[in-house]
Amino acid sequence: MSDLQALEAETLGAVAAAGDEAALEAVRVAALGKKGSISALLATLGKMSPDERKTAGAAINALKDKVSEALGERRTVLKEKALEARLASETVDVTLPVREAAIDTGRIHPISQVMDELTAIFADLGFSIAEGPDVESDDYNFTKLNFPEGHPAREMHDTFFFNRDENGERKLLRTHTSPVQVRTMLKTKPPIRVICPGRTYRCDSDQTHTPMFHQVEGLVIDKKANLGHLKWVLEESCKAFFEVPNVKMRFRPSFFPFTEPSMEVDIQCSRKGGEIRFGEGDDWLEILGCGMVHPNVLRNCGVDPDEYQGFAWGMGIDRIAMLKYGMPDLRPFFEADVRWLSHYGFRPLDFPTLAGGLSA
Repeated sequence: MSDLQALEAETLGAVAAAGDEAALEAVRVAALGKKGSISALLATLGKMSPDERKTAGAAINALKDKVSEALGERRTVLKEKALEARLASETVDVTLPVREAAIDTGRIHPISQVMDELTAIFADLGFSIAEGPDVESDDYNFTKLNFPEGHPAREMHDTFFFNRDENGERKLLRTHTSPVQVRTMLKTKPPIRVICPGRTYRCDSDQTHTPMFHQVEGLVIDKKANLGHLKWVLEESCKAFFEVPNVKMRFRPSFFPFTEPSMEVDIQCSRKGGEIRFGEGDDWLEILGCGMVHPNVLRNCGVDPDEYQGFAWGMGIDRIAMLKYGMPDLRPFFEADVRWLSHYGFRPLDFPTLAGGLSA
């Protein structure tokens, strides 16, 4: 019996010393497995006399039961420790701030914002929005706008042309939004008051030019439209857009094939401290081109120049966005950098209104 007591002490000590479930399983196999120490003792019972078997069998089975019980208790303890360790390593800190919703982190691109601002301004002045396709015909983009054959703007170095089709016609990416004016005059009878915002394309790329950019043009056609009306529309729209009480404008003679007379417009500004401010100062900055619609353009679009006249203007949306919001380089407008957009972008629900402030 001393051997059983020694085996009991050894086995129960091994059970207590097992540090994890794998070590405990090794102890169980060593004691109760097919070749385990206690199983080996049970195998000797068949060679004993009935009286010896009765006494030894009871002792060996009692040892087996005690070891099995100890194994079960130790397994429960080890499972609890393993669970505690796992919970400690996989803890979720519920005190961390909740991730911001998309409505709070998303931003409206400055170009979209400025288009909305222009829409609000000119809608208040009685203008409608006109749109047209980016892919245009040579006729709408040049010929109907009084561009003569051989004009530099028709050359490949300035315009993105497509290959000629089966009819010999050569499509192109519009170089301005003036074709929208042509389409409007062809399908709408005067009086006409529209602005035409949209994408335009030219072969140019540097700090202030990109191959694709945005432009807004305006068109007014009626029987009494004149340069005085044009000046008033430009002054009022610039005051509203730059959110200043007054602006001074300087009109300089220029040339555009589709207007006669044609003018470049400078706006009064201050450049002190490297910052441009409008409505003050002694400097001037060119901001747009304009003029009275050329009679040939009216005639090409089915409008009688002896009965109707009109004026038009155009400016770069990207350029006025840079001027208003202090962006030094045009290229990041198209680089899709989330950091840039989070800095210069606008909150989704900050709709521009004249009553509440365009950029409030």
